[in-house]
Amino acid sequence: MTRITTPFNFESTAAEVAAGTDLSGKRAIVTGGASGIGIETARALAGIGADVTLAVRNTDTGALVAADITASTGNASVQVAPLDLTDRASIAAFIAGWHGPLHLLVNNAGVMATPETHTAEGWELQFATNHLGHFALATGLHSALVAGASAGEARIVVVSSSATFRSPVIFDDLHFKHRPYDPWDAYGQSKTANVLFAVGATARWAGEGITANALMPGAIRTNLQRHVGGLRAQRYLWKTPEQGASTSVLLATSPLLKGIGGRYFVNNEEAVVVDEAPADLTGVPAYALDPVSADRLWEVSEQLVG
Repeated sequence: MTRITTPFNFESTAAEVAAGTDLSGKRAIVTGGASGIGIETARALAGIGADVTLAVRNTDTGALVAADITASTGNASVQVAPLDLTDRASIAAFIAGWHGPLHLLVNNAGVMATPETHTAEGWELQFATNHLGHFALATGLHSALVAGASAGEARIVVVSSSATFRSPVIFDDLHFKHRPYDPWDAYGQSKTANVLFAVGATARWAGEGITANALMPGAIRTNLQRHVGGLRAQRYLWKTPEQGASTSVLLATSPLLKGIGGRYFVNNEEAVVVDEAPADLTGVPAYALDPVSADRLWEVSEQLVG
């Protein structure tokens, strides 16, 4: 299996990565598209002709962002739809309201290092938001992705994190019912689940023309860090939101990724499997790409979300 590298790097922006690609006639969904790197991901996709739907909790904010993206790109095909990834009824309503093919699903929304919180189902909030909500969304939109793939291919882009090194998926206690809650371990578990979803989705759907890849966007000052206080990440090199969105856009658009799935990318190239987290946030632990764990997670997730 050849490792994928590209001409782009840490400093590349989403617009630079997207340049030269034409997504006219393609339809994309960006969850969390009204804040942080979600905005710049959506902007870059709209800038090369995609019809983009911002799937967001706050539709008023989403409408302002959509108008700004249209103003900056000249693309009027930027819509907003309500989506709360912790609410199964909201996910079901979003799926029911989607008609026609889907070519790009960017699972971008997320929460990080939250205080211990559980959903109505008893699910730990970060696992529920970052993984289970996106799992339910993607599986619910499977037929739309199949329709999108009939035009050539459909892609799922999954925003993960170097926090995968904090924790594998602890199948015996996903929701911290029998172990002390640690916000970073919970975040790490959810981000490992994101990568395993990409592995599992590709294994099941690549034959239908649907592939999924995961990525680490980098350290970016956004609202995602509202529970952290900012001090923890001072030792990292910061990216702008435009730079942070670049790897998401690479996975969504690059011809190098056609037919390729189940992999993990950092700074616009495929990450190397390593045992410990490097200081520069590159690399990925082997357990995050393990197909056996991916299958187990898929089965558990199906049981949970029904």
